[in-house]
Amino acid sequence: MNTVVTSKEEILKTSRELIQRQGWTGINIRSVAAACGVSVGSIYNYFDSKTALAGAVVESVWCEIFHRPEDGAVFQDTLSCVTWMYERMEYGCRHYPGFFNLHSLGFMGEDKSDGRKRMQQTWQHILDELCAVLRRDAGIRADAFTEEFTVEKFADILFSLLLSAFLRQDYDPSAVREIIRRTLY
Repeated sequence: MNTVVTSKEEILKTSRELIQRQGWTGINIRSVAAACGVSVGSIYNYFDSKTALAGAVVESVWCEIFHRPEDGAVFQDTLSCVTWMYERMEYGCRHYPGFFNLHSLGFMGEDKSDGRKRMQQTWQHILDELCAVLRRDAGIRADAFTEEFTVEKFADILFSLLLSAFLRQDYDPSAVREIIRRTLY
C-alpha cells in the first residue's frame, strides 16, 4: 500500500467522489484512506480527526458547487447571479444527493464546531458576493435601497430564499427573479 499521499487536494477530491457514490455516510478516515490507496496514518498527516476531514470535505464540496464561472458577466447583474446560483444548487443536489440537508444537520452538534464554522464561512462568502452584485448592478433603481432597506438586508432575504430552496430542492428561480424585478427594477 502506498503510504505517501500526493496532496491534501487529492484526498478531498477522492472524498467528494465517495460522497457522490455512497453519500455523506461514506466519509470516514478508513474509507477515504482505502479509496486513496494509502494507509489511515497518511490521512492523519493531513487531518487530525474525522471531524477535521469532514469539515474540509464540506468546504471542498461547497467550493466545487459555487466555483466562480468562467463568464464573469454572471456577477454583473442580480438576476443573472440568482439564476446562476439556482443552477449551481441543482448541480450540487444532482452530484451530491442529500448533501445540503445531511451536512448542515450533521454540523449542529457541539463537537462539530469546525465544520459549522467552515459552513458559515462559505455561506458568508456567498452572502458577501450577493451584496457585491447588488452594488454593481447598474439596472437597479437609484431609490431601491434606503437606510432601513439596505443592500445587506436584501441580500440576506435573497440568501434566506436560497437556503429555503436548498431544503425544498426547488431549483426554479422564477419566483425569486420576480421578487427582485418588483423590488429593485
